[in-house]
Amino acid sequence: MKIAVAGGTGAVGRQVVAAAESAGHETVVLARSRGVDVVTGAGLADALRGADAVVDVANTMTASAKASTVFFEAATHNLLTAEREAGVGHHVVLSIIGAAAAPQSYYAGKAAQERLVMAQHRGWSLLRASQFHDFVPQLLRSGRIGSLQFAPAVRMQPVSTAEVGAALVALAEAGPSGLVADLAGPREEQFADLARKYLAATGTPRRVVAFPFPGAYGRALRDGTLLPGPGARLGTQTFDEWLRESVAAV
Repeated sequence: MKIAVAGGTGAVGRQVVAAAESAGHETVVLARSRGVDVVTGAGLADALRGADAVVDVANTMTASAKASTVFFEAATHNLLTAEREAGVGHHVVLSIIGAAAAPQSYYAGKAAQERLVMAQHRGWSLLRASQFHDFVPQLLRSGRIGSLQFAPAVRMQPVSTAEVGAALVALAEAGPSGLVADLAGPREEQFADLARKYLAATGTPRRVVAFPFPGAYGRALRDGTLLPGPGARLGTQTFDEWLRESVAAV
């Protein structure tokens, strides 16, 4: 089958493309570097010609609820419209566990994306996953003051991007499945603990100080809202295993 991957040059998108091609599928990457812009819709019509499914892992890096919502609403609307016009019968989308329950900050956009997709009468599959192992170094790029590294108090169950990519390809192969079971990593962690492990493994001498985010969003980060519920599928790669592989690859 022919699978179009929105955001196919990103961390998860590359894993989707790799898993799809390993399974013998044809892929087309929807990204600005390939002449396709999901936010404006430019290039979508041509790129989706002959596609059987679209896997949407397009992403934006922002903590602004407004900016996140604008991005995900525009991208999702354009994709769904172009898919209908091109006769694509299956839209597979990746969301985040807890986005609908805590629609603040970046999660506001993911919650809006979910609503748009789930409003379709048929032809969609939606997978909610936990944060990725890669989320730890991303978040550590900010919050440093001198020798201190401030880390938000977050309960999380990080998962491998490769396992998420494989799960999305399996969904594309299975056909429209609606809302499927959550996918998370093998065990619950505290972000501050993972930050300490990452800094130690990379030889970065900083003392990690955990702090709680204020308001409803901060409560969601701490109270388990972002953790998988009953019936979730659990991946196998732990953060420690990912960290060893990441350090060895540098």
